[in-house]
Amino acid sequence: MKKVLVLGAGLVARPLVRYLLDQPEIQLVVASRTLSKAEALVQGHPDGNVEPLNIDDTEKLNDLISQSDLVISLVPYTYHVKVAEICLEHNAHLITTSYVSPAMSLLDNKAKAKNLLFLNEIGLDPGIDHMSAMKIIHHAQNGGGTVVSFESCCGGLPAPEANDNPFGYKFSWSPRGVVMAGRNPAHYLKDGKEVKIQGKDLFKHHWPKHVDGLGKLEVYPNRDSMIYRELYGLENSQTVFRGTFRNPGWCETLYLISRLGYLNDEQRPEFEDKTFAEVTASLIGAPVDRDLKKNVARYLQVESNSEALNRLEWLGLFSDQKAPAQPPSALDIMANRMLEKMAYKEGERDMIVLQHDFIIHYPEHSPKAVCSLLIDFAIPKGDSAMARTVSLPAAIAAKLVVQQQINLTGVQIPIEPEIYEPVLLELENLNIKFKETQTDL
Repeated sequence: MKKVLVLGAGLVARPLVRYLLDQPEIQLVVASRTLSKAEALVQGHPDGNVEPLNIDDTEKLNDLISQSDLVISLVPYTYHVKVAEICLEHNAHLITTSYVSPAMSLLDNKAKAKNLLFLNEIGLDPGIDHMSAMKIIHHAQNGGGTVVSFESCCGGLPAPEANDNPFGYKFSWSPRGVVMAGRNPAHYLKDGKEVKIQGKDLFKHHWPKHVDGLGKLEVYPNRDSMIYRELYGLENSQTVFRGTFRNPGWCETLYLISRLGYLNDEQRPEFEDKTFAEVTASLIGAPVDRDLKKNVARYLQVESNSEALNRLEWLGLFSDQKAPAQPPSALDIMANRMLEKMAYKEGERDMIVLQHDFIIHYPEHSPKAVCSLLIDFAIPKGDSAMARTVSLPAAIAAKLVVQQQINLTGVQIPIEPEIYEPVLLELENLNIKFKETQTDL
């Protein structure tokens, strides 16, 4: 049996752990700072063990990796390089669901020299988005086609019946991560022209997009799309865009939140034990009085009865309630409050929406518009759609590595057929599958 070590037992870990425990050739160890979380995942399975681990305990981490053939890191991405370096020392393969950092890229030659695979970006976004896009791109190219437009949008949202708050959003993963993503700059190609957006202006750039079966959603740019032009082999494409799906109204409201200063993560000791009204007033330099909402409207130059400002009121930013955050920063206050107000209730479902839109030109017949759509819902009283779609690709890849069905080495992402074909096939077997439509233009 091969020994697989899972680092972390957080929100998305359960489907991965349960999948790997079903593989007869794998002996699994789940290491977590909170041992009870790991125990809840393993549930006494004979091929599963748990270990307490503070990820900063390098000696214990070394010991666990030294006993492993493969490590799956589900801890924060800032620890992945540290884990990778220890994997190099002990000849263990590594899988993560996070973006490849520059420091991780530098380990490529060392990993190849030891015939090790460090597979990153094998989750949902990044992950399933890579694999499903490359399947279509390679099919088009193998048929003599040229992709001239590529747009890819992904989002985790409440299922329609659970969409019951003014923001149209609930948290199925780290609220701090969601809020921090609102500070990212963006860069994409549209009709041959590069578009660059500063982080502070991110939410000014959004537009509606129709999704079959769901109706109108809202899209805004996701980070730097331009790197995918070369990565995906789209040098002839005039549009290369990656975006994030939200329900209508999200971007308008988050833009106001950003302008208020609630996306700033600078520690502000003076916010400790303050009310939301006091924090909000401090951010705009206004007094705390009954006119706070009007003062905020004046500061933001919006109508005081606008829907976006009403959402801020619903969130409680003008209230006398204490603002929860230790240590206090405007961003942490915002993230904690959003989680408090926008958490999933028992039994509610989330959903994942991922859509690729291609325009493909062929030399001998008419151009094609190809739409590839994945809508995945949580299992009632079971795993969330977010947990399934983030962790199962990594779990499937781990099984394939253990079975020596993936023989690539070095720092990789899942854009090669050797990885994406078997992973997508197994995801279909787990009922995570795309609906593809093709029309002549």
